[in-house]
Amino acid sequence: MDEAIWIGDDWAEDHHDIEIENDNGRRLARARLPEGLDGITRLHALIAEAMPAWWAELDPAQAASRVRIGIESDRGAWVQALRSAGYRVYAINPMSSARYRERHSTSGAKSDPGDAHVLAEIVRLDHTHHREVAGDSPAAEAVKLLARAHQNLIWDRTRQVLRLRAVLREFFPAALQAFEDLAAGEALELLDRAPDPDRAARLNRLTVVAALRRAGRRDLDAKADKIRQILRQDQLRQPGPVQRAYAAIVSSQVQLINILNVEIGELGQVVAEHFGRHRDAERYLSLPGLGPVLGARVLGEFGDDPHRYIDGKARRNYAGTSPITRASGSRRVVLARYARNRRLADAVHQWAFCAMRGSPGARAYYQALRQRGTGHQAALRQLSNRLVGILHGCLKTETAYNEATAWAHLQPAT
Repeated sequence: MDEAIWIGDDWAEDHHDIEIENDNGRRLARARLPEGLDGITRLHALIAEAMPAWWAELDPAQAASRVRIGIESDRGAWVQALRSAGYRVYAINPMSSARYRERHSTSGAKSDPGDAHVLAEIVRLDHTHHREVAGDSPAAEAVKLLARAHQNLIWDRTRQVLRLRAVLREFFPAALQAFEDLAAGEALELLDRAPDPDRAARLNRLTVVAALRRAGRRDLDAKADKIRQILRQDQLRQPGPVQRAYAAIVSSQVQLINILNVEIGELGQVVAEHFGRHRDAERYLSLPGLGPVLGARVLGEFGDDPHRYIDGKARRNYAGTSPITRASGSRRVVLARYARNRRLADAVHQWAFCAMRGSPGARAYYQALRQRGTGHQAALRQLSNRLVGILHGCLKTETAYNEATAWAHLQPAT
């Protein structure tokens, strides 16, 4: 017998609305449970009450595996507790929930108990079309959390740099000509010393040279002369009070970027340490273009559950590198896949770009695509698709990357 019970869990910050159904869709229980240990304990009690009597003859693990739960999340202590109990948990995309809700009500009505019912119906009727939450190891989960936090800091720095650029454009455009990279060490140091045109024009040569040296630049004298020449040029000015206000904003932005630079560097070391201790780290690092930080991003987003991806195609679909086909009648269009894990897609795109530097095969594959008229972004997508497939093969066979094997199809037939 394959009898199961089906649960919809509509979560909020401080509570969970629960509905439990049997195989026929009959409601067995409905409750609002608090977040935390008390709530999960009460949920276990409700599940025990809803279990058929004959389940008592089963092994506890077998009985728990017959409990199927739909929830619009794949992380957090609550989800971890459900998985630790042996229940099968399905992370339902909120967009899917919204479409299913329209099947039950066209009026637009919405409630938390109603959403719990919809989630229970989704897992009862269509669980085969949804992905079960992967059984990743704690080590992989730690790598994912750290890699995401590190990437968030980089994105935050980019936002702050763009804000700094916007401010400088308003009252000090010469700084944008003098410093191509506003996040660079010399740019931040000199803008901290001289955040407005007046003080920048008074910067002496030794100060500029020292800033360039601390930033690790070469050809110090020529670069220092060029920067001072640009900063001392005549330019349009804002009124004094306005200029001083802008200068204060520049100083604040520079301090924020400096702090982010420090935190990005320190957290990057922690990411590398956790990644290096993972059992698959050597296989990831054997692939061209993957270092400790980028490798940690890719591993964290893919996870390390060996049963998560049936084949290489499933892994490529999850990465968003494989295209989708839209066909209707005689019309057939192949498009890029935009419904995807954004963080993973960003990581594999960067991986493809970096791989061309260290792999002749990857470079040859990219150039062959370009010669056939494929655009740069599309060629990188196809290259990343190929690399994800190679990664899947390395993990499945538990072998390191081999350049000749990976790109054997590019070798001329003999």
